[in-house]
Amino acid sequence: MKQAVAALALGLAMAQVGAAQTRFTALEFEDLQGFDEDDLATALNVFKTTCPFIKSSDAVPSDAWDGVCEAAEASTDPATFFKSNFLPVLIEADQVPLITGYYEPVLYGSLEKIGDYIYPIHKLPPDAPDAEPWFSRAEIDQGALDGKGHELVWLKDPVEAFFLHVQGSGRIALVQGGSMRVGFAGRNNHDYRSVGKELIRKGALKPHEASATRIKAWVRSKGEEGTSVLHHNPSYVFFTEVTGLSETSGPNAAMGLPVTERRSIAVDPIYQPLGAPVWLEFKSGTTEMSQLMIAQDVGSAVNGAQRADVFFGTGDVAGAVAGTIKSEGRLVTLLPKDIARSLTGSSE
Repeated sequence: MKQAVAALALGLAMAQVGAAQTRFTALEFEDLQGFDEDDLATALNVFKTTCPFIKSSDAVPSDAWDGVCEAAEASTDPATFFKSNFLPVLIEADQVPLITGYYEPVLYGSLEKIGDYIYPIHKLPPDAPDAEPWFSRAEIDQGALDGKGHELVWLKDPVEAFFLHVQGSGRIALVQGGSMRVGFAGRNNHDYRSVGKELIRKGALKPHEASATRIKAWVRSKGEEGTSVLHHNPSYVFFTEVTGLSETSGPNAAMGLPVTERRSIAVDPIYQPLGAPVWLEFKSGTTEMSQLMIAQDVGSAVNGAQRADVFFGTGDVAGAVAGTIKSEGRLVTLLPKDIARSLTGSSE
């Protein structure tokens, strides 16, 4: 176990490379406002599905979670389980805390390029490089991949196509009948750049206006000028058809498991071990959360120790909520006790 603890400490300390200096602060469960009132049974059920996959993760030593996973399966008292097996650790670096939301959109599409369905979602081309930047979003939108047979499905709205890339997964209602679920297959390896920040810089939107809903409305109102602003983000996502998921389950995430509405978050795996329970606190407009989440996903725009993207579910209602979430907040990671003590120097 000591080797496992040291390995995890080294892995998390790698976040110190560069400008950000990582700090680990031991907290108590009493510092997590509302912990005992949360639906910890739901959080535990999600954690049970995740825990076996933590053991095979490169981010966490293989033997660090063995006893925790066994205790989770045997537990009949969620509060006692979490308090007996974990210590809360506040992981911080130099970045400003930021909480946002994401969802699984439901769009209309076609398996063929017909009528208004002229905007393709691409499969991962076999000749796409693994690491170097490839064609940019602008180059692909302008035809760099045309005629190569990489189209997976065609959409009729370039704005919705762009935001499908931002979300990373979606459901497509097909004009031919039936539906298709699509998920992340790869990227063109360009850095993600925020269109919202660009519109703020240009003076088109004020900082408090830069929600997904307002960005979509602005882009659509400006015609070609609006669509061209989407090319500010050169990052481009390739998709694959996802099968085997039930209609009620969320999309598959970075751990290869379906995410759970309002219980799963995307995090930066440099700082937050994928699969770990994470206490989340934030208030954004009328949406407020103080509850235990499971770190199951990642995202190209999710960077930093205090950065999370909350999964709000599937469809327009979930999207309306997710698009309004943008606020500071706090993430407190629950780590197995030996690991937490090693990182923080705590004797608790």
